[in-house]
Amino acid sequence: MCIRWCLTSLLLALVGCTGAPLRGTGDLGVVIERDVGRVQVVDTSARKSLATIAGLGDLSHASVVYSRDGRYAYIFGRDGGLTKLDLLKRGIDKRILQAGNSIGGAISQDGRYVAAQNYTPGGVKVFDAATLNLVANIPAAYGDGQLSKVVGLTDAPGNKFVFSLFDAGEIWVADISDPSAPEMQKFPAGKQPYDGLITPDGRYYIAGLFGEDGLAMLDLWHPEKGTRRILDGYGHGEEKLPVYKMPHLRGWAVAGTRAYLPAIGRHELLVVDTQSWHEVGRIAVAGQPVFAIARPDGRQVWVNFAFPDNGQVQIVDTETQQVTQTLQPGRAVLHLEFTPRGEAAWVSSRDDNKVIVYDTGTLEPVAELPASSPSGIFFTHRLGKIGF
Repeated sequence: MCIRWCLTSLLLALVGCTGAPLRGTGDLGVVIERDVGRVQVVDTSARKSLATIAGLGDLSHASVVYSRDGRYAYIFGRDGGLTKLDLLKRGIDKRILQAGNSIGGAISQDGRYVAAQNYTPGGVKVFDAATLNLVANIPAAYGDGQLSKVVGLTDAPGNKFVFSLFDAGEIWVADISDPSAPEMQKFPAGKQPYDGLITPDGRYYIAGLFGEDGLAMLDLWHPEKGTRRILDGYGHGEEKLPVYKMPHLRGWAVAGTRAYLPAIGRHELLVVDTQSWHEVGRIAVAGQPVFAIARPDGRQVWVNFAFPDNGQVQIVDTETQQVTQTLQPGRAVLHLEFTPRGEAAWVSSRDDNKVIVYDTGTLEPVAELPASSPSGIFFTHRLGKIGF
């Protein structure tokens, strides 16, 4: 007994001498510093930056997914870079250049595979999440051997990836249960699908269409029924405004039984009933919305905007369906992210080189972090959500 006690004490003493104390990752996240190819690892409880990590390449349209244990962040760069970042060691674990022009990625339901969607060459590449070794290559071929840009990539139940082909006007479903031989299903979408999302329950995949009004929806429970057009012609007979920045569908807000969708080229949100998928209202906002993101309890939707209205964030009360507050966080607000239970919202101001943290109850700023041209903000609680 004495020997066992001594060995245990010695082990604990050695652990205590190794440096940083043990901690979890549930309150960590990453802030993209787009112009300098860098990220900050941040602590959402302490509201502070823990580390800055450089050498990540072109992060002008970077996105992040997390390993299921929350230790690793997979960062997809515009230059085709895929970086596996260790949040605990606060450094790069592995990094590869997998394409010439990439636009984001996803992680599989079981956490074993990471997929990147590419513009050049058009297609999806799937990698082993532990080693970043290539396990599947899915060229987005259409027509006479042309390759389409791929957008709207998301994970789906059944260890599947779903994505849209911008040039081909299609939605593809890839079952990677056996990554050496992915099983593919292909569906017509419409003209120029520019992004896609999956509903929180993993049932519906929705592709936004840039080349025409409306959206294409695929019921993943019943793919044999094909795609269905929803909100068809929502802008019929109306003149669109110039589009300065495309809305991001992953930022569409689903609160209760309603979805709040940015209308392309319009100063409004579309409100859609998620049972019938019919439009049930519109909310006038200050500019062309880019992200519309619901607070975790569904009571508020926070909206940011394209140029020239990108210095503000508006808050919609989902009970009254009205804008109740307009915030002025700084110049060029590019992204916002709620903490896991929604008590705070982190907002990036690219041109003022800062991230502002707001209390979502008082709507007052409670912290400010310096950052070089910050854009995307990604917290680890995304790892438990389908489509994130």
